[in-house]
Amino acid sequence: MTPAPQLFRALADRTRLRIVNLLARGSLCVCDIQRILEQPQSSVSRHLALLKSAGLIRDRRDGMRIFYALTHWDSPLARAVLTAVRTHLGAEADYGADLNELTQLRARGECHEEPKRRRAVRRPAPFPVESHPEA
Repeated sequence: MTPAPQLFRALADRTRLRIVNLLARGSLCVCDIQRILEQPQSSVSRHLALLKSAGLIRDRRDGMRIFYALTHWDSPLARAVLTAVRTHLGAEADYGADLNELTQLRARGECHEEPKRRRAVRRPAPFPVESHPEA
């Protein structure tokens, strides 16, 4: 669970709020976040690293791409903040424009989708080999 000061420090930046607002709608590749925010990769990566160090997002590499998603915001405070982000920020012009761009990217098929994790196939243990004592 992220303590309140760490949660608010991580969210005390407009770019990080924009990122959380986008990730509240599903996982995204860093290149798509960069494209929507129209910011350099180094800037976006720095903000993502801060959110990750606060425990608010996770990353997953798939080949050359890195996908980011929100973690489980378990505390009542974190859930309330996430609800406020989704409800109120989406209605503000800049944040709403980000969501519109995300919707358009997905509609055009230009947004990179995180591949579904393959479940490990559990194979049955091999039959035990019986030993036959030599007579």
